Amino acid sequence: MAEKDKIPEIRFSGFTDAWEQRKVTELGKVFIGLVTTMTKNYCDEGTLLIRNSDIKENHFEFSETPIFLNESFAQENSTRRLHIGDVVTIHTGDVGTSAIIGENQEGAIGFATINTRPNPKILDSEYLATFLNSDAHKNFAYTNSTGDGRSNYNLKDFNEVIVPLPSLDEQKKIGTFFKSLDHHITLYQRKYDKLVIVKKSMLVNMFPKDGANVPEIRFAGFTDAWEQCELSDYLETSSEKNSNDDFSKSDVLSVSGKLGIINQIKFQGRSFAGASVSNYGIVDNGDVVYTKSPLKANPYGIIKTNKGKPGIVSTLYAVYKPKKNTNSNFVQCYFDYDYRLNKYLKPLVNKGAKNDMKVSDDNALTGLVIFPSYEEQTRIAEFLECLDKLITLHQSELEKLKNIKKSILEKMFV
Repeated sequence: MAEKDKIPEIRFSGFTDAWEQRKVTELGKVFIGLVTTMTKNYCDEGTLLIRNSDIKENHFEFSETPIFLNESFAQENSTRRLHIGDVVTIHTGDVGTSAIIGENQEGAIGFATINTRPNPKILDSEYLATFLNSDAHKNFAYTNSTGDGRSNYNLKDFNEVIVPLPSLDEQKKIGTFFKSLDHHITLYQRKYDKLVIVKKSMLVNMFPKDGANVPEIRFAGFTDAWEQCELSDYLETSSEKNSNDDFSKSDVLSVSGKLGIINQIKFQGRSFAGASVSNYGIVDNGDVVYTKSPLKANPYGIIKTNKGKPGIVSTLYAVYKPKKNTNSNFVQCYFDYDYRLNKYLKPLVNKGAKNDMKVSDDNALTGLVIFPSYEEQTRIAEFLECLDKLITLHQSELEKLKNIKKSILEKMFV
C-alpha cells in the first residue's frame, strides 16, 4: 500500500480524507477470460460470449447475432463465468476500455478479456469502471501494451495498475455521478445517430430512384414529374479570378466531404496556397464547387455549395454559378448521396497515373441529373438543412458532455 498523500483537484463536498493508492490485485480478484479455441462450441443459445470488440466505455455493444457457447462447455469452465458487478477490460484492441457486467450479461464468459471482481467491502464496481476508462488508466494501458498491429494489454501489466482509492462512500458518489453522466451522453448519442440515419434515408427517398421521375417521399402540393437534363442546364462555369488580389491567402477555401466548403486555415490549421493567389477562382456565397480530388467514399471528387463567406480556391477546383432555375443548396443535397455523386461523375472523369482527375470544368457539367422545379428544390433544401442543424446541435451537445466528463476525470484521476 502506498502512502496516503493523494487528494484530487475536484471532489464532492463533505469528503476531505486523502486517497490511498492501492494495486488493483489488492482490491479484488483479477483473472483472464478463456483463451482457448472454442469455435466448435458456438451455438444459437446458451452462455453469452463477450469478446473484446463487444466492450465499449461503460457499456456493451453486441452484434445483431451475439455468440453463445453451449452449456456443457460453459459448465466445464464455470470458474470463468462473470458475475454482476464484475468489471471487464479490453485486452486486445482499444486497450483499457472497461464495462460492468449487469443482469443481461450475468453468467457470460469473456474471450481473452481482463476481468476484475471487486471486493465490495472496499471497492465499488461503478467507481472502478470510471477509473479504468479515465485517461490516467488508458494511458498506462497503451504505454504498457505490446504488438505491432492491434495493441495487447497483458494481465501481468494490468496487475500493476495502481487504483486511487477514496472511502467507499465517496467511491459510490463518484460512480453514481459518472453513471448518470454516461446515461446522458448515451441519450444524445442515440438521438444523434437516429438523426444521421434519418438524413441518409431522406437523401435516398426524397429523390427519384434509378428509372423513376418522382420520389417516394414528397411535400404536399408537388405533383409534376422531375426533369432529366444535363447539369449544365442548372449551372454555368465561372471564370471569375482573383486577378485584383481582393482576396488573400487567409481567404483560401477547402472542400470537405463532411464540412462542405470551409476556410482552409480553419479546416487544416494553415494555408497551403502558393506565393501568389491572383489566379485563384473566386467563390461567392451560393456558388457550387467541384473538387477534383478523390476521397475514399468519392473516388471522382465531391461537389459542394458555398454556404459561408466568399473566398477563393485553387485551379484544381471548378467553380459554378447557379442559373435562375436552380437553388444551389439543392445541388449539394442532390450530390450528398454518395451513390448519386459517384454515378454522375464516373462516366465523365478519366483518372491519371497519379490518381488526378482529368476532366475540364465544362465537361463536368455534361452528365445527366434529374431535378424538380425551383420551388420544390427550395423546399427539399430547406428541410435537409433543418435536419443538418439538428444533427449539428446534437453533435455539439454530445461533444460538450464528453468534454465535461473528460475534464472532471482529469481533475479527479491524476
